[in-house]
Amino acid sequence: MKKVPVLIFAAMSLVACNEAVKTTYQVPAFDQMNIETFMPTFDEAIAANRAEIDAIVANPEAPTFENTLVALDRSGMMLDSVSAIFFNVLEADGNAEMDALAEEIQPKLSELSDGIILNEGLFQRVKAVYDQRDILNLSDEDMRLLTETYKRFEQNGANLPDDKKARLKEINQELAMLSLKFGQNVVNETNSIKIFVTDENELKGLPESAKAAAKEEAEAAGRSDAWLFTPKRTSFTPVLQYCENRDLRRQLLMAYTTRGNRDNQYDNKAVIRRTMQLRIEKAQLFGFDNPADYILQDCMAHNAKTVDAFLLSVWEPSLIAAKREAQELQEVMNRDLPGEKLMPWDWWYYAEKLRQEKYALDEEQIKPYFELSNVRRGAFGVATKLYGIQFEQVYDMPVYNPEVEVFRVTEKDGSLVGYLYTDYFPRAGKRPGAWMNNISSQYIDAEGVDHRPVIINVGNFNKPTQGNPSLLSMDDVETLFHEFGHALHGLLSKAHYRSLSGTNTPRDFVELPSQFMENYCYEPEVLKTYALHYETGEVIPAELIEKINAASKFNQGFVETELLSASILDMDYHELTSAEDLDANAFEAASMEKMQMIPEIIVRYRSTFYNHIFTTGYEAGYYSYTWSAVLDADAFAAFKETGNIFNPVTAKKFRHLLEQGGTRDAQELYLEFRGKDADPQYLLRRKGFID
Repeated sequence: MKKVPVLIFAAMSLVACNEAVKTTYQVPAFDQMNIETFMPTFDEAIAANRAEIDAIVANPEAPTFENTLVALDRSGMMLDSVSAIFFNVLEADGNAEMDALAEEIQPKLSELSDGIILNEGLFQRVKAVYDQRDILNLSDEDMRLLTETYKRFEQNGANLPDDKKARLKEINQELAMLSLKFGQNVVNETNSIKIFVTDENELKGLPESAKAAAKEEAEAAGRSDAWLFTPKRTSFTPVLQYCENRDLRRQLLMAYTTRGNRDNQYDNKAVIRRTMQLRIEKAQLFGFDNPADYILQDCMAHNAKTVDAFLLSVWEPSLIAAKREAQELQEVMNRDLPGEKLMPWDWWYYAEKLRQEKYALDEEQIKPYFELSNVRRGAFGVATKLYGIQFEQVYDMPVYNPEVEVFRVTEKDGSLVGYLYTDYFPRAGKRPGAWMNNISSQYIDAEGVDHRPVIINVGNFNKPTQGNPSLLSMDDVETLFHEFGHALHGLLSKAHYRSLSGTNTPRDFVELPSQFMENYCYEPEVLKTYALHYETGEVIPAELIEKINAASKFNQGFVETELLSASILDMDYHELTSAEDLDANAFEAASMEKMQMIPEIIVRYRSTFYNHIFTTGYEAGYYSYTWSAVLDADAFAAFKETGNIFNPVTAKKFRHLLEQGGTRDAQELYLEFRGKDADPQYLLRRKGFID
């Protein structure tokens, strides 16, 4: 989320932070603050949050649900606003000044968080209400707020003795800084690696669009004589897929997979060791043997044993499929390079060749139909058909970067659903990947006013080049639909309390809405609405749609094996009971050997750039993508079984699930929607692993 020469974006005046609004449209006034005003704004917001907590604790009235639980849920709005804005800009458009500021801010936020969750007076008020829960006649949502709040205090140390509370604060502070350091190292090393090619013959096979992008990157770097490639996916993926130059493929894949692992100032191995030492110590403070069981207690899976068994059940058929695919690719490679062994930097190249042979499907032939704004319009159209909501672009919004676009989302009757920002192109200060953030969450205030959310989708898709728009790969299309699914989860929320609204659900449930949306992107009736040739306006031909769907199960062994190996590696780290002598490289190698990972595939996220588990809160949680995939395949089957992927009755039930956020138990919500537990067979069929 990152860098521009002049920082005129992001936080807002203190008043604007307090309201999370300061424009005609009631959205953040990104243009009202510069980097000098962030820290004083944070300081005032932190002080205001402390005062709110002090007022709850000092209230002379007996603790009640309203004066304690509701007051606590409504506290910190000013701080939440400025934090959401600052950290989104840090990730999407940051720079060295922002990084330095984050290092000042993070300890203050950690200290405040611990000061709230470990506040004995506050906990005693919460506990007093909790102990009376059976006689309070609370609504289901009120009871959920009470029980989840009490558990949050308990699971974060409220019942620990004083000496352990003091140690917990120290651990949390250090973990916050380690997380920040890990992410900064990944971004900085990614930006530092530049591979210039000066001979165009070395780029044989690379599509002209990819060469044009590399030429523009080189010119921007002051090298008009060259083509520039980097470890960013938009840069290296076309090379892996199409370039005949095997050594360039190797260089770029190795540049990508060794980030944070080069024994330089950006090396993350020591950060990983210290992080795991502290996570283990923290879990053991709470009486758990390992971090996984501590982290998973409130997830649908509940414990590491359940996750391990689940991953194994999907890993085995995935690995069998991957081995079969590797043999096929080796046979294709033998035609070009007899006697050479298939390597990880060969997989994408020969998979693309084999896909063209089997299905006559060339992704470069498809890309002209996947112009970015059309794909986004297609995703919006799916939401309109399913839920009746409308999207209108608004052009006079303040934004933190000129590439950001804003949409007003409304119901059929014109009432506001929320605002959606999209920020899709890579830049020097943006971290890799794609994500959704809440800029402000939905909630209903004491007067019954429904405050609608402000959501952002961030990506790293191909930038337009001179004369050509942004054209997406099939993977990019799925990513756009995926993050838009998260956005819908936030936008459609109808909860009373901020801490229960939108995506505030168990981690192994939160990916259901996003992955559910992926099911729609290649459905023929959906493709016809958005897959228009960017030059001619021609609708994607039926024969191309047939090829896309015929190839949908192609290479799925690779896809799942790459994903699941990362999930298993995550669990292996978080089932450790000691990390005193942890060496990330040796540990990762042992993990791959244990799972019998084939050498032709590299784990999706190697340890030293595994942001999901070392910076973004998915520790012992990366399995949730596959867990949720079982749910999403089963949920989409509920539509398919009716013969209508936009069946209005089923769509109404699924929208109700989205609206609930975390106000109810996730399993209960899913059972209400589907009428039964999710069946893994739908996922295995979709992947082609079973008939």
